[in-house]
Amino acid sequence: MQAMASKTLINKKTLLQIIPLSPRTIFNMEQRGEFPRRIALTSRNVAWDLAEVEEWIEERKSSGLQAREPLKNSPTLP
Repeated sequence: MQAMASKTLINKKTLLQIIPLSPRTIFNMEQRGEFPRRIALTSRNVAWDLAEVEEWIEERKSSGLQAREPLKNSPTLP
């Protein structure tokens, strides 16, 4: 029998202390496959794998991606 590596799970409160994004933004990113998926512990309790979240942070840091400015309404021509 293989020994499982121990995993540290974090709850939403801890996740939001680590990742300064809104819960809705994180949910949307999860749905698009751009953020680690939550793990359903019970029907009302979810958690994230801390190692996956830390890996996501490192990928963001090393990717060189810059946040894009929101599209602004272009001025209308007379």
